[in-house]
Amino acid sequence: MPLPSRVTDLGPYELLLSVARLGSVGAAARAHGVTQPTASARLSGLERRLGIALLDRSARGSRLTSEGALVADWARTAVDAAAALEAGVVSLRRTREDRLPVAASMTVAEYLLPHWLAALRTSTPDTSVALTTGNSDEVAAAVLDGTAGLGFIEGPDVPEGLRAAAVGHDVLTVIVAPTHPWARRRSGISADELAATALVSREPGSGTRLSLERALLSLGLTPARPMLELSSTTAIKASVADGVAPAVLSSLAVSGELAGQVLTAVPVIKLDLRRTLRLVHPAGRLLAGPAKELAGIAQS
Repeated sequence: MPLPSRVTDLGPYELLLSVARLGSVGAAARAHGVTQPTASARLSGLERRLGIALLDRSARGSRLTSEGALVADWARTAVDAAAALEAGVVSLRRTREDRLPVAASMTVAEYLLPHWLAALRTSTPDTSVALTTGNSDEVAAAVLDGTAGLGFIEGPDVPEGLRAAAVGHDVLTVIVAPTHPWARRRSGISADELAATALVSREPGSGTRLSLERALLSLGLTPARPMLELSSTTAIKASVADGVAPAVLSSLAVSGELAGQVLTAVPVIKLDLRRTLRLVHPAGRLLAGPAKELAGIAQS
């Protein structure tokens, strides 16, 4: 049932309650941040709608009539209910805005995002981040279907429906066990050799794998079928260290093992293995709240 026209606007009723509480139209006007003539006009309009005299006006001021006092008592329930409704809606919106669902590819999640989240915690301590990880395809899908409000990918492609911005750059590194023959190749290997070698690789959909494939295809080279596909960067590094096969991973992911000489980096002659790391969010929707804050931190 639609609301009766007499009560669709609760503002004048709220003003009437203030007159009852404060004792005058002038005091009520000040409490509502309006002029006394404006308050008087609103109350007069309410009287016309109701067909009832709500105020007894005199040279000494205005006071509620007996009917006005009764209407004010009835109105208090409606005004309180409206205030409760508004408070509830604000609470729901704040809960939604303060919980930030983020999806990130493995490299970003492991080596960059923790620093960004620490900075976010400092600037907006009430924000709760719900993080999911996956490969770049999975991250893009999560942002597209609304599971995540913000995503971080390392693949070269940005799916339709997403808007992207660079948050950093990375270089892919060929890694081998120190006992591998390539470890003694100080001048490096050719792109042809790399393409012809069965690697320990990430799964399809991985930004690292796709970036390598694109780099080789830019030279007209088709990469060999992987010897082993693993979805874990840690597992790939362990396999390489055990001598299973070479691999190509982010320089961010292998810096510790290279420094500790657990793995050896192998240069590749005339192959550009640089790539751009990006944040993605739904196209046509401006970032706001904690999502905007985190995006700014990542881009700084």
